[in-house]
Amino acid sequence: MPSPPELHDVACIVHLHSTHSDGTGTVPEIAAAARDAGVDAVLLTDHDTLEAKKRGEERWHGSTLVLVGEEVSPPNKNHYLAFGIDEVMPRKGVGPAQICAAVTAAGGFGFAAHPFSRGSDRFRRWAPGYPWTDLDCDGLTGIELWSYFNDTGEGLRGAIDAVRFLTRPERFVTHPPPENLAEWDRLTRDRRVAAIGGLDAHQFGVRRRGRVLRLMGYRRSFRQLRTHALCERPLQRELDPDRDQIYGALRAGRCYLAVDSLGPPAGFSFWAESDGGALAMGQEGRAGDHTLRARLPRDAILRLVRDGELLSSTAGAELEHRVEGPGVYRVEARLDVFGRQRTWILSNPIYLR
Repeated sequence: MPSPPELHDVACIVHLHSTHSDGTGTVPEIAAAARDAGVDAVLLTDHDTLEAKKRGEERWHGSTLVLVGEEVSPPNKNHYLAFGIDEVMPRKGVGPAQICAAVTAAGGFGFAAHPFSRGSDRFRRWAPGYPWTDLDCDGLTGIELWSYFNDTGEGLRGAIDAVRFLTRPERFVTHPPPENLAEWDRLTRDRRVAAIGGLDAHQFGVRRRGRVLRLMGYRRSFRQLRTHALCERPLQRELDPDRDQIYGALRAGRCYLAVDSLGPPAGFSFWAESDGGALAMGQEGRAGDHTLRARLPRDAILRLVRDGELLSSTAGAELEHRVEGPGVYRVEARLDVFGRQRTWILSNPIYLR
């Protein structure tokens, strides 16, 4: 099988909170948990503050890079994960388009946070819902397609579900909500919309006198859903160029979502080949004679999706499919583990117009 474009996989944790807002861990504690979990980069998004950047905590912490963004958090709705900014964004009296415009004007970019949030029927007091109300607005780089704790928490049916999720999340969670995927597929038919997977991790627990009594620590959370940025060069362990590389991959949609607790996904690739060259995830090309290829580090159920509809499915570690017409193509990989089929990997699309 031909080789994919040479890209370098950087395992990222996106969307989490520290003691600078409503999390229970300090930035050094978060960096240590990420290192222990085998994470390359942490993209911190405390609510309405860049305090971690102000304190010089945006840097390499040993083997883990901490980057600092902001979750712009208007009351009740339209939260936005903003990156590449140096000042706190306005949040009062602004709607989705105004938030995106302000972030863009500041030289940044961002993703709608838990955009499909509807709130919990069972735990409405603790999970009232924080949706994004205009997914078609200009300036939106992409969406948090799968908000791990938010999406799962809103679907809990009672206390037993909550205990099962907190004790063994990898056994409890199966797939992202299908309505999230359906709406993303709708959006990408008209324009490029990059998808990331976010945790919305706060570390469930209570902090007292420097110690945390926790139900699920950062380290265990960090083994769940990750966004893998595919960088054009290896990271150099220098803040500015490494930040630029990771941000560039996320903005371009040159990344994929993976539930790393189900199996190491590094080595996954999805690309299109034609006489005109190769297209990576997130790229757009002219429709014509293309061969779509996917490769996994281990056997799984590989599903090729076009415009939201299943086009092809195969069991194994490789997929090859020739296409001639236009379409927005993406790949899903599923594993049979813990007695059920579960989503392991979700690619960003390749756009053939």
